[in-house]
Amino acid sequence: MPVKTSHLTPQPSPLLLFDGVCNLCNASVQWVIKHDPDGIFRFASLQSDTGKAMLQRFNLPVGELNTVVLVDGGKAYTRSDVPLRIFKKLGGGWSAFAVFAIVPKSIRDAVYDWIAKNRYRWFGKKDECWLPTPELRARFLG
Repeated sequence: MPVKTSHLTPQPSPLLLFDGVCNLCNASVQWVIKHDPDGIFRFASLQSDTGKAMLQRFNLPVGELNTVVLVDGGKAYTRSDVPLRIFKKLGGGWSAFAVFAIVPKSIRDAVYDWIAKNRYRWFGKKDECWLPTPELRARFLG
């Protein structure tokens, strides 16, 4: 379920906004890159100017880093909807994980929130945002 919609022109590629200092979030972005050979996903940290602008565009709180956000088709998805949409977009065998959409959103989001709340304690965080390699820079905005 999308959180908000915007009447502005949608992004041409899905844009994943993530907490740039979170080790779990950075590892997740690197996992998506590895499993996205066609390079359909673009990325920006929530802390970047691009990330903040997109949060404002969809009336999502700027400065709260408790969810990843996927902007796709003019809509913004948050929390447990994000990985499900990523798996679906990756296609192939990964789309099988979309079966978890049958789990009620309230339960999926509760698990997501529990992980998000503990992610720094369990996985740590960096002092600054992760920088992509020169080969990957074109896929990162802001």
